[in-house]
Amino acid sequence: MHRATLLLSTLLTLLVPRPARGYFTEERWSPESPLLAPRVLVALVCRNSAHSLPYFLGGIDRLNYPKDRIAVWVATDHNIDNTTAILREWLIQVQSLYHYVEWRPQEEPSAYEDETGPKHWSNLRYEHVMKLRQAALEAARDMWADYFLLADCDNLLTDRDVLWKLIEENKTIVAPMLESRAAYSNFWCGMTSQGYYKRTPAYMPMRRQERRGCFAVPMVHSTFLLDLRKEASRQLAFYPPHPDYSWAFDDVIVFAFSARMADVQMFLCNRETYGSFPVPLRAHNTLQDEADSFLHSLLEYMVRNPPLEPSVHLTTTPKQPDKMGFDEVFMINLLRRADRRERMLRALYEQEITCKVTPAVDGKALNVSQIEELGIRMLPGYSDPYHGRPLTKGELGCFLSHYNIWKEIVSRGLKTSLVIEDDLRFEVFFKRRLQNLMQEVESQGLDWDLIYIGRKRMQVEHAEKAVPRIRNLVVADYSYWTLGYMISLGGARKLLETEPLAKMLPVDEFLPVMYNKHPVEDYMAQFERRDLRAFSAEPLLVYPTHYTGDPGYISDTETSTVWDNETLRTDWDRKRSRKTLEQEELSVEAQNSGVLQSPLDSTARDEL
Repeated sequence: MHRATLLLSTLLTLLVPRPARGYFTEERWSPESPLLAPRVLVALVCRNSAHSLPYFLGGIDRLNYPKDRIAVWVATDHNIDNTTAILREWLIQVQSLYHYVEWRPQEEPSAYEDETGPKHWSNLRYEHVMKLRQAALEAARDMWADYFLLADCDNLLTDRDVLWKLIEENKTIVAPMLESRAAYSNFWCGMTSQGYYKRTPAYMPMRRQERRGCFAVPMVHSTFLLDLRKEASRQLAFYPPHPDYSWAFDDVIVFAFSARMADVQMFLCNRETYGSFPVPLRAHNTLQDEADSFLHSLLEYMVRNPPLEPSVHLTTTPKQPDKMGFDEVFMINLLRRADRRERMLRALYEQEITCKVTPAVDGKALNVSQIEELGIRMLPGYSDPYHGRPLTKGELGCFLSHYNIWKEIVSRGLKTSLVIEDDLRFEVFFKRRLQNLMQEVESQGLDWDLIYIGRKRMQVEHAEKAVPRIRNLVVADYSYWTLGYMISLGGARKLLETEPLAKMLPVDEFLPVMYNKHPVEDYMAQFERRDLRAFSAEPLLVYPTHYTGDPGYISDTETSTVWDNETLRTDWDRKRSRKTLEQEELSVEAQNSGVLQSPLDSTARDEL
């Protein structure tokens, strides 16, 4: 028995895992080390990208991937800005971090012989870009890279793990879906027999991420990954076009045809948000248009995320903010809403706009005695049109915040001012469109008191009257919201002369009363003078960051307490508040189609 026990003990000892030992006692082996990351060549072909490069390269810097396993292949030419200098500075700073860097700059010429402008894609330009991409692809093959990442130089890769995530999909060609300010993205769901874009019902559910996954599509472009380990990848080519190719001479279509002839399926992944890019502009647009369009992509990202920072390897020139020709730009912000304040200040700075931060009156902090000391009385008979409740403390604080600005305008004698709240997002080309509007208002000698730049139209049965000889301006009808408006010295005086604190109602109900467009006659009858000259930008220049029901929606006016009863809260209607719902779609009859349009309007329109 003892012998059997000893034998069992010896067998168990042999079976228990122990550190591996060699033949000689001094030999020891450690566990196997992990595999090195696959080798990736990142190809950048940049032209006139000075406006986007600091942020694009910042995205490359922040990729969560071993830089010593990345080769960077960079080409630039035909520039009229300082793209070459920016790329050179970046490469000098980062070349020691990467496995390999290839630099192909060309200073002259600055334009193609057959192009009409820097945004025009001529045949010579298409051919040159295709040749450069083919050279980059061949360089990747020569160095036995495992993957080839192509990224346009205005694409913002915001997901630091995007490269790993694309690799894990195990596809020969795979692209991360990129967001834009419109329906446009970096993939097609349909293609005609001639190789052109085809609308399909599958596109929008994918674009909106109502359907998530990795989908087979006929076209991806702008940013995508090639798996060079796959045998079929050897047949892929950017140039020359396939011998059977007869479609349009376009770089993305030529490559899509190459994939088709190689029997390689393209895939688009939209499982997460990987990045964003601007909507492409037309051939006649300028580099300033392109820079402003890219800036809008940065601003949109900031609505729900921390701001994107430029590459730490580049020197940046400080911006020169101004007031856009106004005597003052007021930005209303609650002291306890530091996140909104920081976002707005950064968004304004990026647009080179300076402002005066005006502390909002926190209605929730006001008690009944303070309200009485201010001489505040509610407008007799007022009740919320949706819920039948009285004024909330939040609405009271909002009114006082605007009221205090009107008083400052009068006391300082400010002829024209811009008032904005801290929960708005800017439309593309905001600064130029606003400045253009004001220049036309002044040149035409328009007599105005207030001009909305952001609002919610409440009269939606018929169109508003267009202002003759002034583009993008209509006579304002009944409207909600005070997101943003321009106000004259005379307009501020008119508002104060009515002594509104003694007959208070929400500020966005008060203003339509003052320009005689409120639908409730009983409210208007209590104000003798209602001659405010009110207009509105058309299309609007600012919109809310969030609407009712959106993730992150917070309304300090709608969700507080009734003004004279601190125990009666209004949070019950937070999710059902119709006042902060998005503008409903207007009928054809109600659309302001008669307004004169400016060239920037067509540039801003989504072309998908």
